[in-house]
Amino acid sequence: MKINKYSLYLAGALTLGACQSVEQLSIDHMIPAEISFPTTLKRVAVVNNMPAVPPGDTILIEKEVESKEDGTLQQTAYYTGDAALTAEALAAALAEENYFDEVVICDSALRANDTIPQETVLSAEEVKRLTDDLDVDFLISVERAQIKATTKISFVPDFGGYYYGATDVKVFPSFKIYLPGRTTPMATVNSTDSIFWDNTGSTERDLRARLVDKDELVKAASEFAGTTPVKHILPHWKTVTRYLFSGGSVNMRDAAVYVREKNWEQAIVLWKQEYANRKGKSQMRAAYNIALGYEMQDSIQAAVEWAEKAQKIAYEVDKVGEAQKEGNKVKNMPNYLATTVYLTELQERQAGITRLDAQMGRFDGDF
Repeated sequence: MKINKYSLYLAGALTLGACQSVEQLSIDHMIPAEISFPTTLKRVAVVNNMPAVPPGDTILIEKEVESKEDGTLQQTAYYTGDAALTAEALAAALAEENYFDEVVICDSALRANDTIPQETVLSAEEVKRLTDDLDVDFLISVERAQIKATTKISFVPDFGGYYYGATDVKVFPSFKIYLPGRTTPMATVNSTDSIFWDNTGSTERDLRARLVDKDELVKAASEFAGTTPVKHILPHWKTVTRYLFSGGSVNMRDAAVYVREKNWEQAIVLWKQEYANRKGKSQMRAAYNIALGYEMQDSIQAAVEWAEKAQKIAYEVDKVGEAQKEGNKVKNMPNYLATTVYLTELQERQAGITRLDAQMGRFDGDF
């Protein structure tokens, strides 16, 4: 089961189950990167190792087709991105994060003299020469920057009728990380993301004149592609949604007031009183809130322990054991689903703490 598929259902289920006494919060927390760099790697160069193919070269165009259902026209084109722009955008994004001491951009296309365009891994000799010439500790190379652009045009009869068009662009860049002394790349990062443009026109011709043109599309998509690997190779902030039970008793309402004042310690005191004196759903909600209170104070281990208590109570409240014997789905058990989703997210945070601490260790003593 993909727990995150139930997020919208979860919000509605919680609201109904708690008599509309659920508040939604957005919190930011840092998550570790997928790749960990030794603290000795302080200077990095971004290089262009993409095959020598002209930027904007059209790889394939799927002919425009008309949907029989609503008359929508659709065309898909595949382009080669501008690797130089992708490399520059990646270097700028890395520099902005201030994670490495120095970020260098190498403007030369390393595969410019290839007689046959092909993806080629840098040899150990090439890596050693480049790191020495650029005076850096390691390299990140742009290996591929492919673009897929799908444009749809449809007629909207509302407000007297007009044409609406949207161009959805997906980028498929690939990057490799090279360290001197290694015969193979340290890692390969394949990142996929999308951007889009849309516009309207009084006629189809008017709309087509307003849609993004090929040159602008390739330029913007190439630059965008360069920003996509940063979230894979550097620790970064993530915004997540949390839920707070804020009603049902005097303690719960008073605790919600403390939450608005950012006084999580006093809120936890009241929730623990609620937990000790209540049973069933009320006790579960108190435990759930206590877990949230500890998470907000970065006490993730304590948060996990209280989320486990909330889940255990929810298991009994929703009669999960009996329901599973009868073949009922988990989505029909809102309290158990809510606590399980939250516990899973906390456990993921907990699992990443050691890796995150190691990745941020290069800043020890700087604050």
